[in-house]
Amino acid sequence: MRVEINLASRPYEDTQRFWLRWAPGVGLLGIVTLLLLAWTFSNWRDARMDRQQMHHLEKQIAACNREHDNAQALLNRPENRSIRDRSQFLNELITRKAFSWTRAFEELEQVMPRHLHLVSIQPQMLEDNQLAIKMVVGGDSRNEALQLVRRMEDSQHFKGTEILQDSLVAHTTQSPDTVRFDIRALYTSEAAPRSSR
Repeated sequence: MRVEINLASRPYEDTQRFWLRWAPGVGLLGIVTLLLLAWTFSNWRDARMDRQQMHHLEKQIAACNREHDNAQALLNRPENRSIRDRSQFLNELITRKAFSWTRAFEELEQVMPRHLHLVSIQPQMLEDNQLAIKMVVGGDSRNEALQLVRRMEDSQHFKGTEILQDSLVAHTTQSPDTVRFDIRALYTSEAAPRSSR
């Protein structure tokens, strides 16, 4: 009779089968981990560059603000006030001169609803050197005025359009208007680029 004795100190394990089964998964997990580490490092590097650029821009803004404050202090000196006031006056005149009545009427004609008409128009220079137009329109319905406001806002030449006041008007043979509206809008003769929605 023959007896076989296993003298191995560890039990038998089929490691080849284990590695055949799990090696692709472990390799894929390692690749994904490396990709995530590379992506994290790239984002960290980009964020670091963005922080440096922001810091640089903040320095430039602070320098511009200091320069602006120094220039403003120089202009506010008593001996320079007359020059400052004269330059502001001349700048307003230049801006008013740049206002083209023909172009403004053409642009208003494109947005004006059928049952409204322009009664008066007046350009105004605002404190921040923006050109606004104040106009009075007449018609027979508030809905038409609201439609005008919407069309002006959709236009590239008007923004911040608002109805300041509306008033009832006595109907006469000379004027068929029943309602008049005071409307104000910021105006630019240059077409601003449309933002994609």
